[in-house]
Amino acid sequence: MDTPPRPAAASPRLDAVVVGAGFSGLYQLHRLRELGLRTRVFEACDDIGGTWYRNRYPGARCDVESTAYSYSFSPELDQEWEWSERYAAQPEILRYLHHVADRFDLRRDITLRTRVTRAVYDEDGHLWQVSTDTGETVTARFVVLASGCVSAVNEPDIPGLGTFAGAVHHTADWPLDGVDLTGRRVGVIGTGCSGVQAVPVIAEQAAELTVFQRTPVYALPSHNRPLTAAEIAAIKAGYPEFRAAQRLSRGGTVFEPPTKSALEADDAERAAAYEAAWESGVLSGLLRTYTDILVDEAANETVAEFVRSKIRSIVADPATAEALSPRTFPFATKRPCLDTGYYAAFNEPHVTLVDLARTPIEEITPKGVRTADREHFLDVLVLATGFDALTGSQVAVDIVGKGGATLREKWADGPRNLLGLVSAGFPNLFTVLGPLSPSVLSNAVFSIEQHVEWITDCIAHLRGTGATEIDATPRAEDDWCAHVADLASGTLYPAAASWYMGANVPGKPRVFLAYTGGADRYRAECDAVARDGYRGFALS
Repeated sequence: MDTPPRPAAASPRLDAVVVGAGFSGLYQLHRLRELGLRTRVFEACDDIGGTWYRNRYPGARCDVESTAYSYSFSPELDQEWEWSERYAAQPEILRYLHHVADRFDLRRDITLRTRVTRAVYDEDGHLWQVSTDTGETVTARFVVLASGCVSAVNEPDIPGLGTFAGAVHHTADWPLDGVDLTGRRVGVIGTGCSGVQAVPVIAEQAAELTVFQRTPVYALPSHNRPLTAAEIAAIKAGYPEFRAAQRLSRGGTVFEPPTKSALEADDAERAAAYEAAWESGVLSGLLRTYTDILVDEAANETVAEFVRSKIRSIVADPATAEALSPRTFPFATKRPCLDTGYYAAFNEPHVTLVDLARTPIEEITPKGVRTADREHFLDVLVLATGFDALTGSQVAVDIVGKGGATLREKWADGPRNLLGLVSAGFPNLFTVLGPLSPSVLSNAVFSIEQHVEWITDCIAHLRGTGATEIDATPRAEDDWCAHVADLASGTLYPAAASWYMGANVPGKPRVFLAYTGGADRYRAECDAVARDGYRGFALS
């Protein structure tokens, strides 16, 4: 008699699945464990770290001071970890995350080298079925997308890219063992934050460096340096007060907010304020000087011209200095960069700037890059072309919600959600640091903690009341999307074709992707929603 076929194995039942093991995923795992939830983290990379695992390009470092760009949830962690520099480099940040994973015993619930490819909501059971590229499927009540707002790599669509005979490396997926560029002819395409950080370091190694610039950036000096023993001791002693102030701050860094318009100050007063901000080595320093930098074109131009004057004072060749000077968008409406020798690198005889506004790229050839006026011969091509930010990592997964609707279809004209946390029709699916939240306009770790804590408290509330599902209501979602758009329209941000607007990805809808009202105001709204019994959400 034939043996009857064995029934398919039931997929493992979990309470929660977390996608991604960077800053967001590690903290979310820790907090869900505290609730006693059976939680599993899936990470596509070979190790934990997220952004700080993959972005290993030369010069990669944080642009928020290390003492602030770190977890605040554990006073013990604050005391035992010592940052070596004002702005930590990628290897040190990755060591910090490894320390956190070990200290809180997180690794046992993390599955590496496994990418989540699909998540389908079972409306009857109020469960998600989550599938991976290894063929595994698990079910869970809750799914948290902690996959990062700048993790989906933006691969440029340049004719002939596949024909280049030399090595091609993207800054967001740099080889684990590094790349020896000594004596090589290197080309860098892209001058956003990763390009600005990489160029000075590559210039120290390469025989020739050619930088292909589509749009110049505003780069500010970091004045990075090692922290002294006395500074470290003072930081640790002051951490409790700093963390308390940080929690109430506008963006996760602590400073005295400005009270005066730039146009109310005379030229000498403004120049002194801008000089002090320039010397402070803080990314948002110039924005902290006056109240109207991001809302008034004339006020903004006073800062923009100050930065351009600094570029002219650093770069010896006037034509190169002018090409490096932004003139087509207001200051800070594209993310400013922290500079560690970027402008000065163009004074080196072996470093060349190619202004693609004057001579655009026509094609990549086997030997290099052909622009409108000549062919640039290269051995190595570095793509510093950034990310499909804020939405890319989410729509990369085939997420199917109520009624068979997909998140990709719903977001075809731009992201829609409530508080940046839950998209209507996709219950029990939360996003950390997603679109329509402060995210990239704030200290990321600070905003990650706020999101994770809200999500954790929400899940605890559901479990405590016996509810099995939370979903955003369409009306509340509409109101939130309109509110975020209205706030952005009152600023200069939409004036720039930036990745904040999705403009760096061909075909991506032009929608301002972040909440501009400040993380303090956002936190207050999130807290009020929870206090009001999760106003705007449907619980069942």
